[in-house]
Amino acid sequence: MRYTQLTETDVAAMLDRIGVSSIESLLSRIDPADRLKGELELPAAVSELELLAELDRLGKRNRSCDEQVCFLGAGAYDHFIPTVVDALANQSEFVTAYTPYQAEASQGALQAFYEFQTMICQLTGMDVSNASLYELGSATAEAVLMARSITGKRRVLVPETIQPDCRTVLATYTRELPIELVSVPMDRGRVDEARLRELLDKDTAAVLAQSPNFFGCVEQIDLMVEAAHGVGALAIVMVDPIACGVLRPPGAFGADIVVGEGQPLGIPLSLGGPYLGLMACRQEHMRKIPGRVVGATHDAAGRRAYCLTLQTREQHIRRERATSNVCTNQGLLALRAAIYLSVMGKQGVVRVAKQCLDRAHYAAVRIAELDGFELAFPGAPFFKEFAVRTTKDVSDVLAACRQRGILAGVPLGRWYDELSDCFLVAVTEKRARGEIDALVEALA
Repeated sequence: MRYTQLTETDVAAMLDRIGVSSIESLLSRIDPADRLKGELELPAAVSELELLAELDRLGKRNRSCDEQVCFLGAGAYDHFIPTVVDALANQSEFVTAYTPYQAEASQGALQAFYEFQTMICQLTGMDVSNASLYELGSATAEAVLMARSITGKRRVLVPETIQPDCRTVLATYTRELPIELVSVPMDRGRVDEARLRELLDKDTAAVLAQSPNFFGCVEQIDLMVEAAHGVGALAIVMVDPIACGVLRPPGAFGADIVVGEGQPLGIPLSLGGPYLGLMACRQEHMRKIPGRVVGATHDAAGRRAYCLTLQTREQHIRRERATSNVCTNQGLLALRAAIYLSVMGKQGVVRVAKQCLDRAHYAAVRIAELDGFELAFPGAPFFKEFAVRTTKDVSDVLAACRQRGILAGVPLGRWYDELSDCFLVAVTEKRARGEIDALVEALA
């Protein structure tokens, strides 16, 4: 009973309260094919001492990117994090509860979110940003729901070149909603624009575009935005915030909604999360944006103050009429991003982006010179990530590199059958020339 405090008496009392005769009756709506048959295959109980020893053993199997040279990407990247980010974000004033419902009592946190919103708008070239969402997948899905609410239309064009996990999240979000997701094929690593224009019609609510896309290739966002607006659809652009240091921001192309993954902005890999969803939009769509928006005002004494604006959109106030079911934000991670951007400054972000660009292109040239290796999408412009095709077995290649302490890339066959002979390589500003040369030597 130390870990499971429900007795049979407790269970019986709860079943009686909700008017159900048994656990079987409670679960009757679940398809029998999806239900566990028999007991869970769990090992026998152990003492606390044995349990802690086992957890310690399992934990030591993990190896961080400080112990290996990391060329992994596909949505999460090994960027440098200035020491000051941890020093400030770990202050007790911030680490404690940061999304109180009486938010105006936490002026320091609201000011940090306000500055975060301002810098996200500067990065993306948009008018309004919220105080963050959960990660890129949920931000993308929320943007689609937002577009449907604005346009009243149901079709959404989803290119094959956007992050595959985002497509999965989007499909889950919209499965029970009157939204039709239409897949747009790719052509040599980028969106097939001719096919995209063929699929557009008057019932299209939005067109999704990611640039740099999942393969690191830079899309022609201007043409995609123009095509979307031509049929009265919204353009939702997914960005890498670091890439905004060298690429024209999506706002300059007329994007309606911009989303992104904020993990590169001072957030460690952390075995997969938590991460940070970014969202910004044009001024005219501000009342439809989900989540929290912090605004600046003045208090009764005329002092500058911060408050949550348009809070009636939230589910704890408007219930089923809320703009979204999202009712909080990644406050601590938004704070980390705000500190990172403040410390780096405009020129710092540009320098990081240029270093990623230069080092990725150096790595691509070196790898393409090897026998049995070539760029999967030659000629396509790319930022810090690129796909490599090999005549060798991809899993064997990556395993051999791991033995040398190098995480060489992510196999693309996991998501794309036609790219089973390819892997994705990401090169950030942390990768020194000697590390890139070591990767090339390992591949050779």
